[in-house]
Amino acid sequence: MLESILPRSLDSGYRGHPIARWALIALTLMTLGRSLVHMFKYDGGAQSIATIPLDSFGPGGAETVIGIFAFWGLSQLLLGLVYVVVLWRYPALIPFIYLLFLAEYLGRLLLGMANPIETTGTAPGGQANLIFPVLGALMFYLSLPRRERSPAD
Repeated sequence: MLESILPRSLDSGYRGHPIARWALIALTLMTLGRSLVHMFKYDGGAQSIATIPLDSFGPGGAETVIGIFAFWGLSQLLLGLVYVVVLWRYPALIPFIYLLFLAEYLGRLLLGMANPIETTGTAPGGQANLIFPVLGALMFYLSLPRRERSPAD
């Protein structure tokens, strides 16, 4: 099993289901796009998307939240670039990337339950935190290398 997640040779190519590769392309584009919003949107998406009531904070508090969103965007950008490198150059690592994805979204879900954030509406990220762990687990399973069948099978 470990060999399927961390292959000894990265030139072995991708042998999982094609849908998992296509899903990772979509998740990569989403990750990169989201990162740019958090880094460059006037409020980092904190109020305009996540519905965090920045206008009820003092100026220092609002700027701190916006700064944290920008830092988070940088982390997402770097992770998205790792996804790009894996898709482009090291597709044998796609199962490992899905484990990272699964860990990230399970962590978000658990941290969100332990440390709820006050919002004025339902943030899209809150809904994604419920869906993406299931998607990540399914795509991890589909990304695992498939045994090639011999003519005798």
